[in-house]
Amino acid sequence: MINIGIIGVGRIGRVHGESISKYVKDARVKAIADPFLNDSSKAWAKAMGIEETYTDYKKILQDPDIQAVLICASTDQHSPLSIEALQAGKHVFCEKPIDHDVAKIKEVLDVVKKSGKKYQVGFNRRFDHNFKAIHDAVAAGRVGKQQIIKITSRDPEPPSIDYVKISGGIFLDMTIHDFDMVRYLSGSEVEEVYAEGSVTVDPAIGKAGDIDTAIITLKLANGATAVIDNCRAACYGYDQRAEVFGTEGCIAISNDSDSNAVFSGKNGVMAEKPMFFFLQRYMAAYAAEVDSFVEAIVKDTPTLVNANDGLAPVLIGLAAKKSVDEHRPVKIAEIRKQYNL
Repeated sequence: MINIGIIGVGRIGRVHGESISKYVKDARVKAIADPFLNDSSKAWAKAMGIEETYTDYKKILQDPDIQAVLICASTDQHSPLSIEALQAGKHVFCEKPIDHDVAKIKEVLDVVKKSGKKYQVGFNRRFDHNFKAIHDAVAAGRVGKQQIIKITSRDPEPPSIDYVKISGGIFLDMTIHDFDMVRYLSGSEVEEVYAEGSVTVDPAIGKAGDIDTAIITLKLANGATAVIDNCRAACYGYDQRAEVFGTEGCIAISNDSDSNAVFSGKNGVMAEKPMFFFLQRYMAAYAAEVDSFVEAIVKDTPTLVNANDGLAPVLIGLAAKKSVDEHRPVKIAEIRKQYNL
């Protein structure tokens, strides 16, 4: 049994705590830590059977009975907590992104290598049943030579302006999942990015220095072209679709809904809207990714989403931002050279 400590018990920390307690058979959450721990958090921990609650995360790192740590704190704490936890001898699961700063990600990569500990980044969509079905079909060669990859990702409603200001921008906050999906579905690396962006949802997002709507075209090393479309708001719910088209066929996934019931009547045909948000859409994927992390520890096998997988989408995101700012295609090699990679 792997004992886990969770650092940060906001929304995503609680999601992981609940999924571990219900679905991950070889692990239990022994302790949680959050500087803003309150009575509500303590009551939630008790309901989950979590024994220890702290405001100081160092108590988790100092506990010899805790083998692994889930880092679910604010983004600016991901890289320093990763380094501290690895140096304390803990295996680490870190929510995305590792950091917005490439130099800090490089520091984490170095410590991961020196520590010999397991390190997994929380790109949960890789563990979703729909996206995995595309990945497995493409990897098996069913679509033949890949030609076009399409990903649609639209949120049901925009985040708060306060969040937008600290998010790192749409490409490092929202589209980062889609950049990871392009790599995951294709099995290939991105070589060049061209992006166009606009503000069509909320003028305040533009005033905060960000965009809320984007189209990104990516050239892949395998010769395929990928297209991502993003929007911070879709009135009908959480829109998550993907398609890989190749010389031998095409495989596509549509949205999950609460049921697949379709009503047909004289006024038309009606189906249910997509699930409203990521907590409904990807709850099973959250459990599966932590289960995979625990399995890597127990069996001493590589994690399925490693620290390098955490770096690559950030580089693509920085290229996309540069493309929007400078109105030109940007090669990933240019970004890598900028950071001496």
